[in-house]
Amino acid sequence: MAEDKSGKPVKETNELEIMKGLVDELYNFRDSYFVTHSVEDAGRKQSDVAHEVEQVLKKLQEKEESFKHKAEFLLLKGRCLNVAPDFSAEAEECLSRAVKLDPSLIEGWNTLGEQYWKKGDLVGAKNCFTGALQQSKNKVSLRNLSMVLRQLPAADSTVHGKQVLESVDMARQAIQLDDTDGMSWYIMGNAYLSLFFTCGQNPQFSQQALSAYVQSEKVDRAASCYPELHFNRATLFQFEEMFMSALGGYSRAAELDPGWAEPQERETQLLEYLDKMTQLIQNKGKVKARQLRTMLSKLNTSALGPCSSPQFRSPAGRIGSLEPRTLSSLVQGHNAGVAALGKVVFSLASDGRTAFTFGMVDSEETCIVVMVYNTANSWGVLIGDSVVIPEPQLKRHSITHKDKSFDFRSIQVLSPLLLIVNGKKQNSQSQSAAYVSYKAQSE
Repeated sequence: MAEDKSGKPVKETNELEIMKGLVDELYNFRDSYFVTHSVEDAGRKQSDVAHEVEQVLKKLQEKEESFKHKAEFLLLKGRCLNVAPDFSAEAEECLSRAVKLDPSLIEGWNTLGEQYWKKGDLVGAKNCFTGALQQSKNKVSLRNLSMVLRQLPAADSTVHGKQVLESVDMARQAIQLDDTDGMSWYIMGNAYLSLFFTCGQNPQFSQQALSAYVQSEKVDRAASCYPELHFNRATLFQFEEMFMSALGGYSRAAELDPGWAEPQERETQLLEYLDKMTQLIQNKGKVKARQLRTMLSKLNTSALGPCSSPQFRSPAGRIGSLEPRTLSSLVQGHNAGVAALGKVVFSLASDGRTAFTFGMVDSEETCIVVMVYNTANSWGVLIGDSVVIPEPQLKRHSITHKDKSFDFRSIQVLSPLLLIVNGKKQNSQSQSAAYVSYKAQSE
């Protein structure tokens, strides 16, 4: 029998190549499902993929007696079983045997790492991806390692921050190997998203995350059908108070993966939040007119506290006292050199994803909503408190989503430490770092 350059019989090599083509096509069918199917078929995707897996497995089983001790065959069977979203003990066994027979199988180490990840063994997954990189630098190991590093437990926030920075570097290296890979760009977006929430909400990281998501969709048609891309980007949009984009993202993620409950939950929660908030703005927190007049009669410039000092340093670094201004006189964007002053008339506690929200009314009885981020669970303001916002950042929102419409103005405050409440600065215990959640076993 003729042999190829590796010394293997040509017939055997051809059969393995044919089977490899079947398994590769299986991954293409799963990952490009919405390139060939409409979003109305989303509810069938999982069963359609499972059916394709079953068909390929049958063909592999027909050849199993001949190839069951071959590392390449065990790899193909393990990869086939790995297409499913859940952990497979049979896949783990096949892949473990494959890499023992041939430790140079990079694809074997990468797929085994994915199985460990699905099982919840992040350390085992990391070891597999690191082992694959020791064989050869490759984009799959790099981007998988990027994901694992962000989810590994850390002793403290400093260690976690270093892991996130390392994960960004891994994603960047993957793109350097192939800048036309949409998955690698998507993982880069997630890395910057995590960096944004972990390391002080630097606007540069936010923009880099959004740019990476755009590039992912640009270079790969299938990327625009990743439900997790829409979900993670919506999380960032919500923090940036781009509420209509956030609602659209959650809605799209829910359409693409009807079995994933969290996108629909987030969309519903955000709509309820906006609905409740706008109602409270309209009726000024349901505070009675007489009570409101009494509250406002006690509002005076003494509430400015440190803001009235010539030595006051504003959040933007400006030194000098701030001029109190009415809410109606504020312009959209940054209001330098001035302070908004008012009385709290309602508050909404954060659910962990939205800001701590309160409404305040000024001397003209204008009501505006204030959204404070990174608040500790114990922090809040009470109805009747005097609040000063140095150099407020004003936004105008006009939102339409499905059958709902909202129109209001808000002031964004990145930390409670930037507020003056009842004439006093807030202490460091009032602040807590924001976080981002991930869909289990996936990005």
